[in-house]
Amino acid sequence: MPRFAAIDIGSNAMRLRVVEASHPTDANAFAEVESRRAAVRLGADAFTTRELSPDALRAACVALREFRKVIEDTGVVAYRATATSAVRETRNAEVLVERARREADIHLEVIEGVEEARILQLAVSRKLALAGRTVWLADVGGGSTEMTRLESGTARFSTSLPLGTVRLLGMFLAGTSDIDAHHQTLLVEAIDRTLSEIPSREWAAEKHALIATGGNVETLASLIPSAQKVLGTKAIDVAALRGLLPKLCAMSTDDRRVSFNLRPDRADTLVPAATIFLRVAERLGVTQIAAPGVGLKEGLLIELVERHFQLWDENAQDQLTLDACLALGRRFGFDEEHARSVDNLCAQLFDDLAPLHEMSAREKLLLRASAWLHDVGDRIRYEGHHKHSQYIVEHSDIMGLSRLERTMVSLVARYHRKGEPKDENPGFKDLSREHRLIVRKITAILRIADALDKEHLGRVNGVRAQVHEPRKQVSLRLSGKGDRALEEWALTDKAKLFETLFDYRVTLA
Repeated sequence: MPRFAAIDIGSNAMRLRVVEASHPTDANAFAEVESRRAAVRLGADAFTTRELSPDALRAACVALREFRKVIEDTGVVAYRATATSAVRETRNAEVLVERARREADIHLEVIEGVEEARILQLAVSRKLALAGRTVWLADVGGGSTEMTRLESGTARFSTSLPLGTVRLLGMFLAGTSDIDAHHQTLLVEAIDRTLSEIPSREWAAEKHALIATGGNVETLASLIPSAQKVLGTKAIDVAALRGLLPKLCAMSTDDRRVSFNLRPDRADTLVPAATIFLRVAERLGVTQIAAPGVGLKEGLLIELVERHFQLWDENAQDQLTLDACLALGRRFGFDEEHARSVDNLCAQLFDDLAPLHEMSAREKLLLRASAWLHDVGDRIRYEGHHKHSQYIVEHSDIMGLSRLERTMVSLVARYHRKGEPKDENPGFKDLSREHRLIVRKITAILRIADALDKEHLGRVNGVRAQVHEPRKQVSLRLSGKGDRALEEWALTDKAKLFETLFDYRVTLA
């Protein structure tokens, strides 16, 4: 049976898990082969100096070389290695990525918080029955907390907050052992201030449960287990957590370690973690916190296994991204019907023009995301709204898109009207030649689709494109109702980028 590995480089520790997949459709049927943990606290430097120190880099590389040996010895067929907030927030993250490749032959991805949330959501939705339920998922790590509201397993809101146990230790509890009332107050105020970044309408949404993940959850679940299960899994009793927290604060780190048989790097992070979970639970008004015992590694493994056995639902993942685009657009009061119309037109044009553009399904997703968000800045100010759209997309979390992909979508939004992409333009010039070409191709198709709904009235509800290779011509056949004179006029102007890029003239059938 094939074996798979997941490496999670967190702020407080580095972890490796190797499993054997006996039943690829059942994540709970993974057979444990090997599990390793290296107590490398990268966050100790990252959140204070914004640099990974030479000692931290050296220790991380030693651990990665050990992980590589385990991967080779166990015959792993596929692995994924990810680094989270402690690495992504540093100025020298690329040094660790390069050294991981050179010294350990490990391809390391530095993922964003929203990608963490997606992977964790995958792990939780495979473990728990979430159909028909609205739940909050809170993953508390060393450097960040990912908060996601799920409806029947689908994310309706997700954000990554700069709120983690190692970060809080360095900011408010450095040099302390037992935690007095003053430091407790500082801790709670910092947590509440960060949680307030989540819009009140999200907190007020219907919810059935709070699900917690992260390194400290299992410890808290063993110390204060709930008498009842939540969503079929073990849980933490919130009232008991409220009673335990002052006792934990009154103890020194060593006392916590000895009394509760904790590792040293768990004994000091337990208080910040417990405080975060308690403040979240109190905001949501829940009395129990579900602790399913899964995390980032499990989500990584599920995706690896399903891709290997060709069971991965790419369409469902694409829809997750498009749902995130829709949610972002609604947050800014965009013209949803126009965005939906342009998305439909773009999708059909992409398929019909495949012989010309030669782009992959991934680029189709970027085109559709651009279609949904190209006018998202319209409500800020119509004049120059393409620039506002670029800023909003560039600085928003969009589940399913990497930082590079989000930048590309933001640039397509920037160029969907007026000026065409030029190599000297800020942002655009920083892309590789390959990615600049993709942005140009996507922009060219989006401009045509946007022109076909020029007045946002849906007069064109369908389009088919036919490529006439001998004549170097693309013929568009439109369907819809009403006078389309303005749309047809707009097309002659907006098709120029496409005609220049592909050297095919665009005509109407």
